[in-house]
Amino acid sequence: MDTDGAPVELDVEEPKVPEDAPPSDGGIAEKTPEELIAKAIAPVKREFLRPPPIRTCSNSNETNDAASGTKSAPSSSLLKEKKSKRQLKRERLQDLRSLEGFLLSIMLNYCNYPGFEKKSALHLCPEVARSGDASSCRYNEKCRFSHDVEAFKAQKPDDLEGVCPFMSAEVPCPYGLACRFSGTHKEGFSADLNGRKENPEMNGLKKDVQHLLWKNKMRFPKADAQLKLLGLMGKINSKSKTSSDKEEGEKANSNGSSIDDKNGSDVVACDSNNQTDDNPQLPKEEDYAAPTFASDELSRPMKKVKSCADEDYCPEELDNGHIVLEKDLEKSCSQTESGTTTECISTETDGSLKSHPREKKLIDFREKLYLAPLTTVGNLPFRRVCKVLGADVTCGEMAMCTNLLQGQASEWALLRRHSSEDLFGVQICGAYPDTVTRTVELIDQECTVDFIDINMGCPIDIVVNKGAGSALLMKPMRMKSIVQATSATVDRPITIKVRTAYFEGKNRIDSLIEDIGQWGANAVTIHGRSRQQRYSKLADWEYIYQCARKAPNALQVLGNGDVFSYLDWNKHKFDCPELSTCMVARGALVKPWIFTEIKEQRHWDISSGERLSILKDYARFGLEHWGSDAKGVETTRHFLLEWLSYTCRYIPVGLLDVIPQRMNWRPPSYFGRDDLETLMASDSASDWIKISEMLLGKVPDGFTFAPKHKSNSYDRAENG
Repeated sequence: MDTDGAPVELDVEEPKVPEDAPPSDGGIAEKTPEELIAKAIAPVKREFLRPPPIRTCSNSNETNDAASGTKSAPSSSLLKEKKSKRQLKRERLQDLRSLEGFLLSIMLNYCNYPGFEKKSALHLCPEVARSGDASSCRYNEKCRFSHDVEAFKAQKPDDLEGVCPFMSAEVPCPYGLACRFSGTHKEGFSADLNGRKENPEMNGLKKDVQHLLWKNKMRFPKADAQLKLLGLMGKINSKSKTSSDKEEGEKANSNGSSIDDKNGSDVVACDSNNQTDDNPQLPKEEDYAAPTFASDELSRPMKKVKSCADEDYCPEELDNGHIVLEKDLEKSCSQTESGTTTECISTETDGSLKSHPREKKLIDFREKLYLAPLTTVGNLPFRRVCKVLGADVTCGEMAMCTNLLQGQASEWALLRRHSSEDLFGVQICGAYPDTVTRTVELIDQECTVDFIDINMGCPIDIVVNKGAGSALLMKPMRMKSIVQATSATVDRPITIKVRTAYFEGKNRIDSLIEDIGQWGANAVTIHGRSRQQRYSKLADWEYIYQCARKAPNALQVLGNGDVFSYLDWNKHKFDCPELSTCMVARGALVKPWIFTEIKEQRHWDISSGERLSILKDYARFGLEHWGSDAKGVETTRHFLLEWLSYTCRYIPVGLLDVIPQRMNWRPPSYFGRDDLETLMASDSASDWIKISEMLLGKVPDGFTFAPKHKSNSYDRAENG
């Protein structure tokens, strides 16, 4: 794009269609808009329709020969040789040797062990890159990175167009010479980081906390106290474990059958079975009230422990020591385990001092535009884009509780928050009450968030098979335990996100909605689809209305599903005033300016140049978040391509016979009003890569991309 905002003329190859080829548009041009809508096909104006692009393939010559009626000699390169199993095995071994050679070359370039002294000049030491001085690294010759500044400059690829993204913030660039915009740096721009302004991103994982999580020495007294009061913890073994016992216990916990969660607690899960039950009937309460102990013998179910708030006294010991006094808990935090002192998050563990739900800081979601937590694409740069375009509430990507409790940096990155996100929450997912409760206490202590959302509707198989996400819909007593324990542990609002049911046609949230508010949840978001339905068919908003009308006044109900225009927003709010607000999910992925449309109550016929400006903002935010060096540029490119796999579904308002566009409409092949708009409408990954090259430069040699999610599936049933 030019500096004045005019779209750039692109060289877009027109598909070559044989003259005698029959029309391949399926007769779309001859059908009325009503007929197209009935078949979930977008009614694009006839003057913009075009035949679908022909994808080049290896047997294109054979196709042309067949069409012309001639038969040419088959090319040797196109013949498929039938290979024996022995030959295929030999080729696999050869490929394996090639892979070993490749890995060996990596070791030769990047390792600093004796015999591997060769280092790649492109992998410059970060300290040297920032200062430009080869002697600034404290490791000197022992550093595994290169210190040859001149060799790095000679091999470094050309700078990208534009200026360093950190210059707009008037802070020193932390990447120095490694920055792909280093030519725009001012003198001393990257040398001094001491005067750098405060980082606008929050919720980073501290090293000392990470080490405690790694070593299983983090304690959760508030969470454990609430779990004991609710009778959700197993019997604590008074005898100290030997090292071999601990190792065996940790191995047992790795398969998810018990819930030590690698945090040193001698506790096991309330239900050790991670597989979901295929029986659609509601499970009985006694099936989930009895915790399973880490012993060979089947323990008897524990009695429900009375809360101290309901009695004038707290028992010193109940049911073989399941409840202890606050002084005992404080004492256990200070005790040493194998000669090492363990750390506690907090010393306040008395369950009787918990705040009443009315005393908590509650969040009013009414009339607020809520950007849903979105896996992969709902990252921090994307949320910043949505904030600029009018979103009021943002939520981080779903993070797994077990990974957070293990101190995985990649999972903690999902909790990052930008200073522009003034109303921000995090979403976590776990299968057991103690796992989720300890995670909530950890987040409450280490992160700055306004609310914590618990996912109980994720349909992904790997999540459901572990007993989390939608699997909890089959276990309402476990849902109750999770919400009760978490809401009593922290003062921050606890919200939950659910689907209508696990199996299609067996909705059950309406029978639980009155209880969810009594459990302690501040709000519940209902996605109007079942787990079995996944994202096929339209969301059932009538059922969402039914649940909202049955909900108690203290519980806010949010609707989710197929909100794709301001008319959808207005309709849901008008049809059910009891609904607090609507959550926007895939609609924001396809067109993030939906928040602007809702606030301004109009259909925005956005131009291709304005869309490119939004992508430019995303690229700049991505470079600030992931880095402006070579690795940060490619990470930004990867997530940009993931997003473009959704934006190609948008059909400009000026091209439609009927507005607004619906979520389930499949766009036919069409021309845009300019070359850039045509390129943005392509569902080909090669065209998405072209758009990324306009923003982030040429892709590396051999670069390929395949979207992580099936973003182009509109109505295909995906039953779990």
